[in-house]
Order: sequence, then structure tokens, then C-alpha cells
Amino acid sequence: MIWLKWGLYAAAGQALVWAGLALYGNWRWQARTAALVSDLTASRTPVSPGRYDPAALDDLPPPVQRFFRAALTPGQPMVAGVTLAHAGTFNMGEVVDNWKPFTSRQVVEISRPGFVWDGTIRMAPGLPVRVHDAYVAGEGVLIPALFGLLKLTELRGTGDIAEGEAMRYLAEAAWYPTALLPGQGVDWSGIDDSSALATLTDGPLTINLTFRFGPDDLIASVRAEARGRTLAGAVIPTPWEGHWSDYQPQDGMMVPMAGEVAWILPEGPKPYWRGRITDLAFRFAD
Repeated sequence: MIWLKWGLYAAAGQALVWAGLALYGNWRWQARTAALVSDLTASRTPVSPGRYDPAALDDLPPPVQRFFRAALTPGQPMVAGVTLAHAGTFNMGEVVDNWKPFTSRQVVEISRPGFVWDGTIRMAPGLPVRVHDAYVAGEGVLIPALFGLLKLTELRGTGDIAEGEAMRYLAEAAWYPTALLPGQGVDWSGIDDSSALATLTDGPLTINLTFRFGPDDLIASVRAEARGRTLAGAVIPTPWEGHWSDYQPQDGMMVPMAGEVAWILPEGPKPYWRGRITDLAFRFAD
């Protein structure tokens, strides 16, 4: 019986250590998240004009015009920022699918464009991986950390990582659609009657994504022919695609509440993120 007693003491001690790591890691992670958000907010500039005018659509490709007429209400206030919460699953497997639940919060600024995504992926009970995925003042950031303490990798800079994160900002603009209007840093060129090329310029960085519009004229998918995929610490240009669904009215705009994103590999699509918006709050231009 004495061995059983010592075994119970050891298990209790181990549980306390894990709980302590989780609490300390959460405190450290929250501080790092606050610093990223502070840098994002510091780069903010005014959004102008303050409201959507349908007359601004006249020179846009026809499918883009139809999208804005379907997604926006005339006189719609321009989105200056948005805070979102998500829940879903994340595929951690490189070869064999390994879907794990996640929750996250995200802060987005429209001008200067950027975002901070703070995610928690539950690898196992009591074993969280915290993730920062961000585009702040022209710099890309990707940091996953066990318990928010032990960094599994750290990618940060203005090269490929910044380009990939800027692509994410643009692809997710279906959640803040006034950011795609003329005068908000995005230029449009037509491809065919159901798709168009969007070009975003932010300082020295210029990126392109193909937007495809569905029968309802809303954004059905977004595609990059070469977005940086992180493999073993290296960034490899890979075709990428995001799909948006379950559009619902939000503050005068039609916004997708669900999505899936995938790498397009030679053997076929490899989805790695499936999620839903669980909370959404907009900040509009003054």
C-alpha cells in the first residue's frame, strides 16, 4: 500500500507541475499577444471615405460590382477594424490527417492592413499549443509554442512570411468586405464573368489573389498560386485556396460565418483549417 500512496503523491505532484506550467504559460502568452496587438494598433491610420458609395463601383469588373451590391448596403459605414472569435479544427498531420480542436481570437485593422490571430490548439487533454499568426506593420509573424512557453518554431520578417500573412489578410476580407472597395488599397482586374484578380499593395509589398464569386454573387473561394507553406522550418511556395460559406447579415453586410482552407498539392487538396465565427464585432470609420 505504501507504494500506492507514493504513486498517488507523485501523480498529484506532476499534475500540479502541469497546472503551474499552464498558468505561467498563459500569463506570458497573454503579455506577448497584448504587445502584438499594441503594435498593430499603433500602425493604424484613418479609413477614408467613411461610407460606401455605389458610384465608386463604376470602373470595376462586372462580377466585382455584383459582389459589392450583394454584400453591402448603400451608405454602409466603412469597416475600420474587427474583432473575431473562431472555433473549429486544425490539421496537424503532414502526411496522415490529424485534426485537433482549436479556438482563437483575432484582431484586424484595415488601415494600415494587418491582423493578430491568437489561437489555442488542443493537442491532447491538458496539452495546449498556443499560436500567434500575424501581419503587423508590414511584418509577418508565425510562432507556435507549447503551453505558450516552449517555442516550436519562430518565423518573423518582411520576406516570404510577410507575403503569406498579407495574403491571409486579403483572403479573409470577406469578413470585412468594405476593405475590398476602391480606395482601400485593393485594385481589381477582370478574369471572366465569375472571377477577378485582387491586388493589394502595402508599402513595398504587392500581392495577388484570385477571387471566385458564386451564384449568389458573394465570394465563394480565394486562391493564391504560390503562398508560403511552412515545412520543417522552411517556407515553400505552394498553391493555396480558401472557401467561404454560410453568409449571414452582419451590421448591413453579408459575411461568411464558416470556411475551410487547404494547400493544393500534386496529389490533391490538403485541408488544414476548418472553422466558424463564434463572435464578431466591428469598429467603423468615424
